[in-house]
Amino acid sequence: MKVLCGIYPHGSYEGEIIFAGEEIQASHIRDTERKYRHHSPGIGPGERIDRAGKYLLGNEITHNGIMDYDLMTLRCQKLLAQVSLSISPDTRVGDLGLGQQQLVEIAKALNKQVRLLILDEPTASLTEQETSVLLDIIRDLQQHGIACIYISHKLNEVKAISDTICVIRDGQHIGTRDAAGMSEDDIITMMVGRELTALYPNEPHTTGDEILRIEHLTAWHPVNRHIKRVNDVSFSLKRGEILGIAGLVGAGRTETIQCLFGVWPGQWEGKIYIDGKQVDIRNCQQAIAQGIAMVPEDRKRDGIVPVMAVGKNITLAALNKFTGGISQLDDAAEQKCILESIQQLKVKTSSPDLAIGRLSGGNQQKAILARCLLLNPRILILDEPTRGIDIGAKYEIYKLINQLVQQGIAVIVISSELPEVLGLSDRVLVMHEGN
Repeated sequence: MKVLCGIYPHGSYEGEIIFAGEEIQASHIRDTERKYRHHSPGIGPGERIDRAGKYLLGNEITHNGIMDYDLMTLRCQKLLAQVSLSISPDTRVGDLGLGQQQLVEIAKALNKQVRLLILDEPTASLTEQETSVLLDIIRDLQQHGIACIYISHKLNEVKAISDTICVIRDGQHIGTRDAAGMSEDDIITMMVGRELTALYPNEPHTTGDEILRIEHLTAWHPVNRHIKRVNDVSFSLKRGEILGIAGLVGAGRTETIQCLFGVWPGQWEGKIYIDGKQVDIRNCQQAIAQGIAMVPEDRKRDGIVPVMAVGKNITLAALNKFTGGISQLDDAAEQKCILESIQQLKVKTSSPDLAIGRLSGGNQQKAILARCLLLNPRILILDEPTRGIDIGAKYEIYKLINQLVQQGIAVIVISSELPEVLGLSDRVLVMHEGN
């Protein structure tokens, strides 16, 4: 898709792109947007300060050099209504939740008069209701003659929306078939290259003593102090246990574990006990010192430094391991650790020096997990650990989680995919509107 959308310019690849009978030789993403629109989840840091209206339209509407605010507002409201999103055009994009940001991105794509819409993991952060709205929008676009390329690892969505299904594995075209003649098992077999009989490891593990207890946790909105995002939540966690946290987007799951890891930007109160002793955690350094590591919900925003090498991303949080008490890094020790981590987590990369932003989502996630494991955690928090990654990478991550709990590590899994929560967890904590 990066080639198709002009991110990799003409001349950097072999082959031809033919659209509507015309060869496209794009040198920039703007060249392709005149023909078709590519939507990829995630909004850049500089765009987070934009008002939703300005971000949606891309540019202001003017008459004789004067901005027409009324027309801009009307146009934005119409676009937002198309994706069933009830927000003001004056809302800052960065203040929206991930699910809402996704819908704003879809609305922005609809604003372009295009003949082809490319959707790359568009429902990764959406609830079932929001996903249903999006699929209805795509069906409506099809009725109006707009073609869609829908990239997703959610096979039920692929089956529901597609006329034909194309499977790519390790950069190779495996096959293209009519969707009506394919089952989800057929797709999985083509994706992983073998039959996958069981997705979740079925290996029993023994839980130990209680390692973590949260009592009466309450967290307030970072801007509006009158709004509670978490309301009087209490739970416990045992060694060698997987605790699943389920709930809709906005239920307060991520806010709860951000308080535990010391990164919640607002005020919060409550008590945290580790090994029976009350601890005060107000930043991630204190959390790491207590043996807590976390894989964040949004890996592109909070989990990786995209332009930094894969290896440097892995060792980023554990550089003290390679200093030996002096300021200079032991490069040989660091490289040895990087290669071992890449091998252990099966990170597919041509080189440890490759920018991590060029890896697939699954391999980026494995690198983040490798970074967490270098901290030797006793408690591992996984927020949406398999969002936007393929079925093969999911299976490998599930196996790794199972191996970690066998070693006595306590794991908290937050997931919007209910089968994932039920398939992995020993116990499940359900949250709704902060409770």
